Amino acid sequence: MASVGSDPGPGDPEIPLAVKILVAGGFGAGKTTMVGSVSEITPLSTEEVMTEASLGIDDLAGVEQKTTTTVALDFGRITVNDSVVLYLFGTPGQGRFWFMWDELAQGALGSVVLADTRRLDTCFPAVDFFERRDIPFVIAVNRFDGSAAYTEAEVRQALDVRADVPIVMADARRRESGKEVLLTLVEHVMRRRSLALSG
Repeated sequence: MASVGSDPGPGDPEIPLAVKILVAGGFGAGKTTMVGSVSEITPLSTEEVMTEASLGIDDLAGVEQKTTTTVALDFGRITVNDSVVLYLFGTPGQGRFWFMWDELAQGALGSVVLADTRRLDTCFPAVDFFERRDIPFVIAVNRFDGSAAYTEAEVRQALDVRADVPIVMADARRRESGKEVLLTLVEHVMRRRSLALSG
């Protein structure tokens, strides 16, 4: 058996590269749903039923039907191949839990910022967080039933993100859609690193 830090010997299984990705966004944007839809394992979820204690604290405008909320994080896993495993960490969306974001962001390759066009302003804090820390991210516009359909250009202008930040339309409920979002993020990170090395 190979020791920690040593190269695997003949016949030793290769330890896959662990890649950490955050799924962030505003309250009710679909983070728990996305992690659950793409994870190959039963996701760890810290969803709790909302109580009267959250009245006046959590803004339910536009998501009045929401009855649960993430109080710590969501966790899922996707095995890309024998060499790479993606670990997904869904962040809590309410402002009172943002203190956890710095810890969750440690060592992250990048992030998916889920945008809800019914409440687009709720993803501003996530965009600001990743821009300030220079963590690569993509915007995934989660298309909720009955919500207005905005173009990529309209979303880009509303969020005021750089031209190189990918914006994709998505459905957090669908596994294939979530996988496309994650692929877009990985390609974005690779482009950024390639430009940094050539520059």
